[in-house]
Amino acid sequence: MNRGRSVDAFERAKRVIPGGVNSTVRAFKGVGGTPVFVAHASGCTLVDVDANAYVDYVMSWGPLIVGHAHPAVVEAVRDAATRGTSYGAPTEVESALAELVVAMVPSAEKVRFCSSGGEATTFALRLARGITGRSGVVKFAGCYHGSVDPFLVSAGSSALTIGLPDSAGVPANATADTLVAPYNDLAAVRALFEARGRDLAAVIVEPYVGNMGLVLPRPGFLAGLRALCSEFAALLIFDEVMTGFRVAPGGAQEREGIRPDITTLGKILGGGLPVGAVAGPAALLDHFTPDGDVFQAGTLSGNPLAMAAGLATLTELRRPGVYERLETAGSRFTQGLDAVFGAHGVAHQSTFRGSMVGFFFADEPVTDLVSAKRADTRLYARFFHAMLDRGVYLAPSQFEAGFLSLAHDDAAIDRTIAAADEALAAITAAV
Repeated sequence: MNRGRSVDAFERAKRVIPGGVNSTVRAFKGVGGTPVFVAHASGCTLVDVDANAYVDYVMSWGPLIVGHAHPAVVEAVRDAATRGTSYGAPTEVESALAELVVAMVPSAEKVRFCSSGGEATTFALRLARGITGRSGVVKFAGCYHGSVDPFLVSAGSSALTIGLPDSAGVPANATADTLVAPYNDLAAVRALFEARGRDLAAVIVEPYVGNMGLVLPRPGFLAGLRALCSEFAALLIFDEVMTGFRVAPGGAQEREGIRPDITTLGKILGGGLPVGAVAGPAALLDHFTPDGDVFQAGTLSGNPLAMAAGLATLTELRRPGVYERLETAGSRFTQGLDAVFGAHGVAHQSTFRGSMVGFFFADEPVTDLVSAKRADTRLYARFFHAMLDRGVYLAPSQFEAGFLSLAHDDAAIDRTIAAADEALAAITAAV
């Protein structure tokens, strides 16, 4: 494929934007080469500035579960924009979306909106600290909770892509109360509680990790976290920015049957527009100002365009059979890749939950950050570019989950599997 205009666009961007991108993983550092610059998208198809079309498995990193430019979402945003783009005052659509969240998410009785998932995790931690009067927080190596100081310790996502588990510019005191445990290691978490339990306000976890690739919890791990938090009077925070509304109507907590104390949401909640939210029982959420003493504010919190897009998206997701379709698509994609990788003798680990999918080029199960980093990133980079040349846009990093949507029909998935077969044949022939 000719991508000359993307090359030119990247050079232009680098002159005025650090690294040429506004989010690190977009720079293709994890796979090499020049990022694809997008012109437009529809359904499950991206079209770049050179008019090349791709089946998209990034889907804006998860928000677009109903597909790009879904007519109901576009109409809702267009209609909202004609009435004004921001007011700095309450609107009824905020209540309508909050009511839908409460109806769908098992642990939610109230919702406070903000403008990003990173904001949501920041406010959730502040809320936990304000309620408990403690400062410590346990996170897991490879879990990513936004680019905010307390969580940039052993972070996942693009921090892994560029080989920087931490960041310059984060002072030591910002992370002094952040304790890190291996994901899926309940004994390590108990040891932290036994050593620091009186200081720990919360445990925060991606229930299904999506930011070091898709890594699933071992049986009993999430239930064990719930029990430990209850035992030591700490709060359990589920970061469902990625899994919320994607792996089940009520997210991973519905699928796993575990209720966290606080839930953070984003991505799908805004239908492709910037959004975040903190949700949970009223007794906890009411600690937020103005009624409580935990401060939270934001100029664009509850932005009417994002609220309208989110309301339209969640309304589509509540139609009969939607999650069954998504589950079937996830299974078809994963089984298809399994068959192709197996036929070519490529060691791999793959899994899915609903429309959230992932695979590693690894010969042992991936259960935590250490095992994830053993994956063959060089092979992934070659596979990524071979797929890109065949019209399939995967995440430009081994350490990211993939996402399907209602627009990924059997034909699109089957084209992807055929492309994978061709890509691996070409890679093998070039060795």
